[in-house]
Amino acid sequence: MTPEAEIWEALHTHLRSVFERDPGMYRATTAEDLSLYEWFITPHRQDGLPFHLFMIEHGAMLGDAADYRYDLLTPRLQRYADTAIVTYTLMLSVATEGTVTHRTHNESRVLVRDNGAWRVVHVHKSPAWQAPLSAPTGTRL
Repeated sequence: MTPEAEIWEALHTHLRSVFERDPGMYRATTAEDLSLYEWFITPHRQDGLPFHLFMIEHGAMLGDAADYRYDLLTPRLQRYADTAIVTYTLMLSVATEGTVTHRTHNESRVLVRDNGAWRVVHVHKSPAWQAPLSAPTGTRL
């Protein structure tokens, strides 16, 4: 398997661990000192695994739904020795009681090769719609 194929496989294993509520696999594919920004949770950086392990164990991503799929739209991989940056738009489709809903946002994930395995060390998520170019009226920057 090529290094690029290993990176994509590590990323998909990592994502499945979140959606399939597998905290053991999440730990195996994520660095202990993980840092991330999730615009829909808090505007501040989150550090470490405890918050996400709580979310995974309680099924926060899918609720009670068991049927899902995700697609990585316009995926890109940039590799620099033992560091990889993957960027894409994540589209999550969830089926519940005869209805399918979709959620979309942009993601960047940084992976490093550690003891022969690729692990996610940083995640940045942003809305998949255009943010305003200027601050709301009356806001001082």
